[in-house]
Amino acid sequence: MTLAHILCVLSIFSACIALMALDTPTTVARSDDLRVGRVTNLPLPRYVSLKTKKANVRRGPSLTYRIDWVYQLRNMPLQITAEYGHWRRVIDSDGQGGWVHYVLLSGVRTVIVEKDLLALRNKPSETARVRAKLEQNVIAQLEECQGAWCELNAGGYTGWAHKSAFWGSGPEVLVN
Repeated sequence: MTLAHILCVLSIFSACIALMALDTPTTVARSDDLRVGRVTNLPLPRYVSLKTKKANVRRGPSLTYRIDWVYQLRNMPLQITAEYGHWRRVIDSDGQGGWVHYVLLSGVRTVIVEKDLLALRNKPSETARVRAKLEQNVIAQLEECQGAWCELNAGGYTGWAHKSAFWGSGPEVLVN
């Protein structure tokens, strides 16, 4: 291979790297240091839930990418970490993730219980009366949060639980 061929290959390689950098999922930093998605202008990361009973999780943001696994739990909480066109990069409570088409996601906030027999209390306090207890891995709807406590709804029972006992709620405060 001649020097001209090597320089040509390096030039093409450099151009490909530059194009890949332009064509990758990105976020935008706002003046208040919040990251937002370039597509939706919504905060990143943020929590959503799985709208359907089945969703393919792909290696990249396109139907041409390989399916790594399939989520099969409706209302499962997920965290969006990046956006690219109609695709959202998500992670689950185990830290696993990939790319999911946005139509398979819902803005309804859910959480997954990580502590077995999690007490749902009638007020956001450790001394408040227990209304119900939730088993580990139960999915509950997130109603609102006050500081370190959130109101959850599962199986017809509503009550307050400490954020440390479930996955699916970030530091933001929710008020419906």
